Amino acid sequence: MAYNLLKGKRGIIFGALDENSIAWKTAERVFEEGGSFVLTNAPVAMRMGKINELAEKTNAQVIPADATSLEDLEKLIDQAQEILGGKLDFVLHSIGMSVNVRKKRHYTDLNYSYSEKGWDVSALSFHKVMQTLYKKDAMNEWGSVVALTYMAAQRVFPDYNDMADNKAYLESIARSFGYFFGKDKNVRVNTISQSPTPTTAGQGVKGFDGFIAYADKMSPLGNATAMDCANYTVTLFSDLTKRVTLQNLYNDGGFSNTGVSQEVMEYFVEK
Repeated sequence: MAYNLLKGKRGIIFGALDENSIAWKTAERVFEEGGSFVLTNAPVAMRMGKINELAEKTNAQVIPADATSLEDLEKLIDQAQEILGGKLDFVLHSIGMSVNVRKKRHYTDLNYSYSEKGWDVSALSFHKVMQTLYKKDAMNEWGSVVALTYMAAQRVFPDYNDMADNKAYLESIARSFGYFFGKDKNVRVNTISQSPTPTTAGQGVKGFDGFIAYADKMSPLGNATAMDCANYTVTLFSDLTKRVTLQNLYNDGGFSNTGVSQEVMEYFVEK
């Protein structure tokens, strides 16, 4: 059901790869709510995914951009405003990557050049995106910037590897840059800490099926889906949340505040 929550609003959505992506679901929901946007991803990711299919469904244009490159980001933001006809109202940062995870390097045996690459893509790119938006004065007042994160930023999930560090850094950037974006431009910045979600990228983490099953049994409402996250993001892009900023918002079925669930206790008692 659509409510026209984003009618007339314009933005950029980073990171849609395929129909499993949270960014993909978000683009679909933003379109349903009346928003217009450009889609962007790194050229290598675009070759792997189906972003052009999404663009056709949502009347969006695709602009390839490496989110770690300031030159690419400047061109992206200029072109987005030109295509959409004005300043932006929302931006979704939905990008993350760990070379150490891909190469199966254990957290106690990291390749630091891999770590730096993953940190740049997963976390520092968020600062680069916002700094470019800020310097170009590309956001409308009461605009909204959202990045996706995971609770491994606060708690230990052994196989999440250096992505946990990246997410912790990402959340800090949201607070620190969000302060200045709020004071100077009246722009909101928040992160959504999502349940483990079977995206194409997420399934590359060792033991991911175990993450999902455990979180589902621990959460009073069960795991939040990619569509749940898309719906939550729409509310943060809308005018209904104009004073919500600097927050790390949990969309996890209650997992983050559950010490132990009856189902998990029963599992160990039965053993």
